[in-house]
Amino acid sequence: MDKETRVFAEKHFQDLRDRLPVAVSRTPDCVDFIENPDAFSYKDFFKGYLLPNVPCVFSRAFTEDWGSRKCWVTPDGKPDFDYLLQTYGDVVVPVANCGVQEYNSNPKEHMPLRDYIKYWKEYIQADYSSPKGCLYLKDWHLCRDSSAEDVYSLPVYFSSDWLNEYWDAINVDDYRFVYMGPRGQEEALRDCHGSLPYDMTSPALLDVRLHPAHARCSTPLEVTQEAGEMLFVPSGWHHQVHNLEDTISINHNWVNGCNLAPMWHFLQQELHAVQQEIREWRDAMPDWHHHCQVIMKACSGINYEEFYQFLKIIAERRILIMAPGVHTETTAGDAASTGLSTQQAAFDASRIAEVLVSLIANPDFQRVDTSTFSLQPEELLRQLEEAITAVASL
Repeated sequence: MDKETRVFAEKHFQDLRDRLPVAVSRTPDCVDFIENPDAFSYKDFFKGYLLPNVPCVFSRAFTEDWGSRKCWVTPDGKPDFDYLLQTYGDVVVPVANCGVQEYNSNPKEHMPLRDYIKYWKEYIQADYSSPKGCLYLKDWHLCRDSSAEDVYSLPVYFSSDWLNEYWDAINVDDYRFVYMGPRGQEEALRDCHGSLPYDMTSPALLDVRLHPAHARCSTPLEVTQEAGEMLFVPSGWHHQVHNLEDTISINHNWVNGCNLAPMWHFLQQELHAVQQEIREWRDAMPDWHHHCQVIMKACSGINYEEFYQFLKIIAERRILIMAPGVHTETTAGDAASTGLSTQQAAFDASRIAEVLVSLIANPDFQRVDTSTFSLQPEELLRQLEEAITAVASL
């Protein structure tokens, strides 16, 4: 990121400051197709798609060097089962049954990849049918357990990836997934209970009693993603996938300064939903607020304490890029490994600082026991503001 892009981005958020902190985006009539990597810069993506939060498709030219494209498919574009069996056959993978609905998802089981590929081959031979139903390999954390470079290389457009930067730093998890299978589908729009429907093509969406806000929805955009292409799905855009062919896909979920405020807004909504669900026990249950945080983490995978730790790790890495002499728990080597510019670090720091101010003032966060935190939120905010001031003239 250069200074002109940083100034442009900060003006964008300044203009939004008086609005609700949700993903604000125009709804395009179609999805742009980006053909040539040499003619499309990070600035082009940031200003044209990431910041306004609209989708685009990248051509297969952007992925031609990926290991998965070279090794995982046959010359005629089919899954290379022999290679996958030889390389990953004994790896245990999560498999969902697409024919069974469990709430708004599919029940999962775990099996060795070789057993799933055996099923897949039999499914194809039986003209895409099986008494077991349609099984879909879903949310396989392959890159957590092996080198990501053997699978794919992260394009520069997605290099500001706080989510996986955080998980890699604490060495616990990641949000890089592999999906495989013949046909599958995902979730779409919330009903009056706040739940997402199982199928966005369902006639139930037309029921105004169940989906009172559906009439205000924009017309869905339909994209046919060809082999080797990348689809950027904007933050907060619910989507559903239908495989037209036997398919292997790589999914990389990420958060950065452009959608940090919507993430914080989402977490506040999640906690409020938990509080409403168990509000009748508020007076009778000791440490009711703490239990709300525990339930929130179980449901959403994160609570306010972990959200602060997430902000802290990213903030310290950005501070070291902007002001290398500042003492933090993060090493200079860890910060340098991000490969981010000073201008990108300054933009990130300003977004963290804005959300951190809101977090510190939040009554529910004020109830969190921060006595064991290695760095108090107010001190982290002070360090961020000093570093931002130090690079303001650059």
